[in-house]
Amino acid sequence: MNVNLLPLDDAAILLGRVLRPAIGPSIIAIRDGTVIDITAKQAPTIRDVLELDDPAGYVRSAKGEELGPLSAIAEATLQETSAAQLLAPCDLQALKACGVTFARSMLERVIEERAGGDPARAEAIRTKVQSLVGDSLNNIEPGSPQAAQAKAALIEVGIWSQYLEVGIGPDAEVFTKSQPMSSVGWGARVGLHPMSSWNNPEPEIVLAVNSKGRICGASLGNDVNLRDVEGRSALLLGKAKDNNASCAIGPFIRLFDDRFSLDTICAAELDMTVEGKDGFRLAGKSSMREISRDPASLVSQTIGRHHQYPDGFILFLGTMFAPTQDRGVAGEGFTHHLGDIVTITAPEIGSLVNVVDLSTNCPEWTFGAADLMRNLAARNLL
Repeated sequence: MNVNLLPLDDAAILLGRVLRPAIGPSIIAIRDGTVIDITAKQAPTIRDVLELDDPAGYVRSAKGEELGPLSAIAEATLQETSAAQLLAPCDLQALKACGVTFARSMLERVIEERAGGDPARAEAIRTKVQSLVGDSLNNIEPGSPQAAQAKAALIEVGIWSQYLEVGIGPDAEVFTKSQPMSSVGWGARVGLHPMSSWNNPEPEIVLAVNSKGRICGASLGNDVNLRDVEGRSALLLGKAKDNNASCAIGPFIRLFDDRFSLDTICAAELDMTVEGKDGFRLAGKSSMREISRDPASLVSQTIGRHHQYPDGFILFLGTMFAPTQDRGVAGEGFTHHLGDIVTITAPEIGSLVNVVDLSTNCPEWTFGAADLMRNLAARNLL
């Protein structure tokens, strides 16, 4: 498995977490390939670091304890040993996600809905929808007069959908992906609900936003998706999205500074591979240049006078990746097999690697916010 976690920029300011045996979750910085524990009373959680006036400056200069080379901790994480292991680089933040933010994935959601979660019907519906719509939705600004005209035309031919509503309408889809403290990190297993037989990874950039709505940095995420469950009914979104180990974030949050900003994110290119034990290989891309909604607008639709987040939030920005390559049965497209290795890479942020398993086989989530508070209090960090 690929153990190259880091971005290409050696000067990147990286913030993360590890689980230290007999100690607990600790805040780390990465310097010259070495893991430094910078947990302190001033900022004992990721949430607290992001609330500072200058998170990047704090992480750059914070003193701490050397825990060893990142490569050794990465290997321990993969082996699920009792040594220090990487965790998702967030803690108390709400875990939110935006859906249907790219035209390509928007049409796939329409197809899922029309197919009723049945992959055998999806190919015929895909052909019909594409013949009617083609690429005509790619450059439409959501909520614009042009989008309203497209909506009227689609209703007239009978293919309007709730997914098109949030794809080109004025209001973005923002949902709760998972619960605070429940996400898994680099090297961990990601979980599929056993009820699902049609599912896929969703490679995304995630933004780290503090309680004031300030975007402080970015990481990578895998918004594991159960296409058959959501396709049966959009009201099953919670069951399709929020399961044990179904939310992967990592490897670190790269903090914004004069070398890395929201403009960098808006130009980012994500590569993803899925490598199966059966020799199957799938490669895909998601280009942030093709996102239909501005990331800053997605943040403002999430937080404001209408909704506050005292501990900040992590926001998945959506993906243009919607795999249609057959795996096995002709015409039924892609679905995961257990043991698949999913690698999501953006040169500016690093690589997120996870192995696919059932949610019922992944380690249970047992350490929540109350446990974190008790742990930090016992360490005299509160």
